[in-house]
Amino acid sequence: MVFDVGVAMKLILFLALFPMSFFWLRNAHRIFIKKDYSDVALKRGESPANPEKWAKSVGILNLAAGGCSVWIILSIFVWGTFGIKIGPSMEYDTWSAIAGSTIWIKIFADFIIKTQAHPFKFGRDAKKEEKK
Repeated sequence: MVFDVGVAMKLILFLALFPMSFFWLRNAHRIFIKKDYSDVALKRGESPANPEKWAKSVGILNLAAGGCSVWIILSIFVWGTFGIKIGPSMEYDTWSAIAGSTIWIKIFADFIIKTQAHPFKFGRDAKKEEKK
């Protein structure tokens, strides 16, 4: 195996899965076990009016994304080390597509939850609240 740009990109993408899965699973642990809702649906650093309402959906999203990342890491490790396939083929195209889809779905779902937790305010009521 020759170390070239392609091998370096594969290694970087694989190593990037470790911190992402750690942070996502840590956030799920904070929400479900510790009942810490300080990082739930933040918009410009502010929590929503009722973070407990959105904690379950954010926690499930973090748990699913972290679990998918851990599954990819373990399946690549087991396939590369022992030759045992866990799930679909773990060629580069397959696992990078699964990882990329997981990351983008997590980003979009977080945005949707954040937008729903902090609704837009239109009209005169919004101006009155800004003055207070």
